[in-house]
Amino acid sequence: MGEQGGGGGSDDDPHKIKRIAAAAYDYDNDSRWASYWENVLVPPHMASHPDLTGHFKRKFYKRYIDPDFVVEAMSTGSSGATSSQSSGPTRRSSTPPSSDNTSRPRDTGSSTQSARNATSRPFDRRSIHFSVNSWVILVGLVAILPIVPPHIFHKAYRLALLGTICSSFYSLYTVHGKPRAWNLTALQPWFQGILGTKEFIRLVYCLTFITSHLHIKFALIPVLIWALEHVGKYLRRNFSRSNLYRKYLEDPCLWIDSNASTLGIMTSHAEIALGLLLILSLLSWHRNIIHTFMYWQLLKLMYHSPATAGYHQSAWTKIGRTVNPYLNRYAPFLSRPVSAVQRWWFR
Repeated sequence: MGEQGGGGGSDDDPHKIKRIAAAAYDYDNDSRWASYWENVLVPPHMASHPDLTGHFKRKFYKRYIDPDFVVEAMSTGSSGATSSQSSGPTRRSSTPPSSDNTSRPRDTGSSTQSARNATSRPFDRRSIHFSVNSWVILVGLVAILPIVPPHIFHKAYRLALLGTICSSFYSLYTVHGKPRAWNLTALQPWFQGILGTKEFIRLVYCLTFITSHLHIKFALIPVLIWALEHVGKYLRRNFSRSNLYRKYLEDPCLWIDSNASTLGIMTSHAEIALGLLLILSLLSWHRNIIHTFMYWQLLKLMYHSPATAGYHQSAWTKIGRTVNPYLNRYAPFLSRPVSAVQRWWFR
């Protein structure tokens, strides 16, 4: 390999140090590696070959971590097998390369082919998720505009909720998969695994409002915040070197990332306020007891779920400190009903 021909025998060789750093890099915890490996066309019988995997890891390291890192050509057996599969029949050769000067163009062709494969398969899992959330932001902003006619508002409102349903369902499927079998024995552990996740909570939230005849603009605030958080993370991860991103989108994305706690507090307050609005709606002819009960069950889940408990427990604590003195002073007869509700809530 190229290491023997031009590396030098000293332990202080900078290329050797870079190779050691590339080999020690934690690829499994870098989300970019999973996306990069998905876009590499590798024959099934070669996918687990250590030399092949290591070669593409070094290519990844050069592309994303250290542009000055030199990727050496693969060994004769591995490069002959992979280049003939990835570059097509016209690159098959019966004689091995004689030197680095002849092997590097083959490596460059493989890199070019990998880049071409990446551009021909742009809609991977993260790209689909990003596209759906971008659509949610677009139609959600249309829906909350006060000058939009009612019929356009209703369509945009439902499309924003439907987009979040698709995004949440897709996330649940990609992370947790599907049940091993469609029976109670297999469904119960699978359902318990997704019950407290953010994706499940968002799915039930949107299903609750899309099936209701009430169209509340306020309900789109959490939906827009969820979509903005995902789009901001995706843009920072994949377009940080783009001039367009640096000029127009870097500051908003940095603000979203640095104010994640503020956005979480806003979301929890909006969700609790919606629960109070649904209780008030029971006094009007728009009342829907079933949807109100379902939503308060969801609020109870948000209070206990680790994914959302921090923000909701803090919000309810502030509400309790504000409301309890007035209840004790002006409506002491409500202490027993409130205690019964609290027992149900904390159960």
